[in-house]
Formats: sequence, structure tokens, C-alpha cells
Amino acid sequence: MYVGRTQNIEHRLAEHNAGECVHTNKYKPWVLCTYITFDSQEKAVAFERYLKSGSGRAFARKRL
Repeated sequence: MYVGRTQNIEHRLAEHNAGECVHTNKYKPWVLCTYITFDSQEKAVAFERYLKSGSGRAFARKRL
């Protein structure tokens, strides 16, 4: 599972699958399973931070 945020999801997925991201290169090809949109940058950052925490990872494994 990969957690990240972007304003252009198609472009970001293409970058990952083209091998342009060093940290995700060895796990390609990436397939988008779930994405969530937010109406503010602050909410997106807060949710990403939560998903990268211990309880957030447990939540994602169980529900996403």
C-alpha cells in the first residue's frame, strides 16, 4: 500500500509507473484501488498524516 497526495492523480500514477519515483520504483506497476478527495489542502495533509500513523495503517488495512 502506498499513501500520498497530489493535485493530479493521473499524472502522479504515470510518474510512479514510469519509474520516476525512486522509493516506489521497485514495486511497479501501480494500480489505483482507492482514492479520496478533499475540499482543502489542510484536510488532505491531516488525513495523509493519519494514514501513515499506526492506527491509520490499521484503519486502511481493514477498510480501504
